[in-house]
Amino acid sequence: MFKLPSNVTFESLKMELMQIPQTELLRMAVALALVAIAAYFYYNKKPRGSLNPEKFTDFKLVKKTQLSHNTAKFKFALPKPTSVLGLPVGQHIICRGIDSQGEEVIRPYTPVTLDSHVGYFELVVKMYHKGRMSHHFREMREGDYLPVQGPKGRFLYKPGQARAFGMLAGGSGITPMFQLTRAILENPKDKTNVHLIYANVTLEDILLKEELDAFANKFPNQFKVYYVLNQPPFAWNGGIGFISKEIIQSHCPAPASDIQILRCGPPAMNKAMKAHLDALGYQSEMQFEF
Repeated sequence: MFKLPSNVTFESLKMELMQIPQTELLRMAVALALVAIAAYFYYNKKPRGSLNPEKFTDFKLVKKTQLSHNTAKFKFALPKPTSVLGLPVGQHIICRGIDSQGEEVIRPYTPVTLDSHVGYFELVVKMYHKGRMSHHFREMREGDYLPVQGPKGRFLYKPGQARAFGMLAGGSGITPMFQLTRAILENPKDKTNVHLIYANVTLEDILLKEELDAFANKFPNQFKVYYVLNQPPFAWNGGIGFISKEIIQSHCPAPASDIQILRCGPPAMNKAMKAHLDALGYQSEMQFEF
């Protein structure tokens, strides 16, 4: 509870206020009213996030688009057309589903949309044959609801935190890289350079290739992507096999205090990439694994 100082009484405060000219009191009242109105509009008109970090919230699937034999894009509606998801760049969400045995399963996913996309968010999901959560997404139909919790994650991006990013992604590990790349390139004030190396088995396995190629064409001086395939087609000018130290050396920024190398992929790939980065002289503070 607010208390007046011991040397100030309500009577003395009243006498002080009575000595102020009425025109000055009016100006003070108007100023306070304007501050209150501005605060109201700021806190009530500013879009609020739709996520809850403590409990799951259900979001309705409004569109499911098959991208390949085992990959689909899922579009989920937010509570209102003006709602935002409220997911900071670099963070992810936790999704809950039911596997083929009827048991509950939860997995982390990174939306490919940002908070600049209002009213909905999208997930690009690769559904593996024996994946427990893959089964849930494979069975989902438009009109179904997905329980989601977040934001989650240790990485929180701020424009300018690095001069350049090197990104090492494998398979569905592209989604956090895509989210960050999109946020950087869609912000005219963000001049961070992005160098992405993206590994897959076949050409058909490359997720978001159309969008990544569009970024490379639109921002040739800021974004570069290099694809690596284990089973490339006959005419192929990208990398072949697995991401090697030589590929990292050729397509990522050199070790420096103002760069970061991010990696996201299967456990075996992440382990191999860390060994390559250590051997190339990238200090631990220059590396981050999603």
